[in-house]
Amino acid sequence: MTTLHGDRVTLRPAGPGDVDALVAIRSTPEVHARWQGGDLAAEIADDLTDPDVELLAIEHGGRVVGAIQWHEESDAMYRHAGMDLYLDPAVHGRGLGSDAVRTLARHLIAERGHHRLVIDPAADNTAAIACYAKVGFRPVGVMRRYERGPDGSWHDGLLMDLLAEDLC
Repeated sequence: MTTLHGDRVTLRPAGPGDVDALVAIRSTPEVHARWQGGDLAAEIADDLTDPDVELLAIEHGGRVVGAIQWHEESDAMYRHAGMDLYLDPAVHGRGLGSDAVRTLARHLIAERGHHRLVIDPAADNTAAIACYAKVGFRPVGVMRRYERGPDGSWHDGLLMDLLAEDLC
């Protein structure tokens, strides 16, 4: 994976030197409520070596402000890519999330040849849904009782997709 440059962010392959910064971000109450996890350092270290997921550090102003990851379905009948991300709450509301999503989407479409991308925020995560919509993602449908919350109950997710021609 190469380094990608957006209008405001840089996406680069995450490495062991990023673990502490990513643990700090994942430990914030806002991010932890969505991403959860136990031993965050071990989970992030595992993500760095997972052959099915590409984990990229999101940089802004010379520091790591989050991570974005992607995976792809390579079966020719269902070929597409999916992504997910988290940002430091200290930089929320500045357009960095949509810039990161747009930058990765351009790469996945232009360089990896994907015609369709998916993302699946929690159905009640209105800020994330608005961020993805700015890039061109559209709601496909609600996935009922899709993920387990920190309280142990099941919560709905929203499946969103973007076709190459919808990219803003």
